[in-house]
Amino acid sequence: MRRTYRGAAIEVTFDLDLCTHIGECLRRAPAVFELRRRPWILPDAASADEIAKVVERCPSGALQYRRVDGGPEERGPEPAVVTPMRNGPLLVRGRVEVRREDGTLEVLPRASLCRCGGSLNKPFCDNTHLRNGFRAPGEVFHIELSPVRLQGEFPMSKVDDPRGQ
Repeated sequence: MRRTYRGAAIEVTFDLDLCTHIGECLRRAPAVFELRRRPWILPDAASADEIAKVVERCPSGALQYRRVDGGPEERGPEPAVVTPMRNGPLLVRGRVEVRREDGTLEVLPRASLCRCGGSLNKPFCDNTHLRNGFRAPGEVFHIELSPVRLQGEFPMSKVDDPRGQ
């Protein structure tokens, strides 16, 4: 379920089902993204340009934005670029069309797609690869720990999410 947080210059949306809890938002814009606050996203707490840069760092596509101030919208590479992560998902940047199990088509600017076969949210990654010991070649993805990602080697479940969502 995607939730919308509206500001004067930018609208930010968040879908917990897509979030892989990398925490780029928390580290890069703590005034905007604060887990223990309600609402946890305050789009007016920074400039629209700053928020757009942070949102574009979200590898899963859980965070997206729409400029309401006429500023530039996100434009990924064309054609889309797929990067396999070592022992992890496929990171896709660009126009990603994903058909969900219920048949709905979603267009995302970024996505983390499962390649271990264990995700309970296919085709999206839910970090099950950490639990099931998935091994495969690919680029190294450096995970910085954050309030939402306390350990790098274990997936976080939704019941552990401090946002309570």
